[in-house]
Amino acid sequence: MKQLKKKFFAQDAYTVAQQLIGKWICRKIDGEIYKFQITETECYIGSCDTACHAHKGKTARTQIMWHEGGVCYVYLCYGIHWLLNFITGKEGEAEGVLIRGVKDAVSPGKATRAMKIDKSFYGESLLTNERIWVEDDGKAYSFTALKRIGIGYASQEDQDRLWRFELAE
Repeated sequence: MKQLKKKFFAQDAYTVAQQLIGKWICRKIDGEIYKFQITETECYIGSCDTACHAHKGKTARTQIMWHEGGVCYVYLCYGIHWLLNFITGKEGEAEGVLIRGVKDAVSPGKATRAMKIDKSFYGESLLTNERIWVEDDGKAYSFTALKRIGIGYASQEDQDRLWRFELAE
């Protein structure tokens, strides 16, 4: 397997969300390396996307979204679940991909619990970090494009976008 490089994460969120399907999140936990295959993603594209956290501008929580691609954006959802996103694109563009599921953990909250992801991963590099990175096994994976979930606050147009991608079994 080969670690994904800066060039991969420099692409737009829509492209990265699709290309992440089947890739492997690698986590070093207590000296052991665990690999989690990505089975579901969802993309969010900047201030024009009313479902994106960047839509209302920079805040203390969202400032990392304007970073260049290849870092983690982790936030607390409903005061319970830490959710993991990968920032994509060029610096200043505020795009990201939510990791909605990994094999055997079929929701964003279950995925982060399985990978032991918490607030400390906010801003972590996926390129130079020894705790988390992403690898490609070189295989092509099929996926299905679906509507995003849990964004009832967004415009109807943004709710109807097929920006969620799920591994086809």
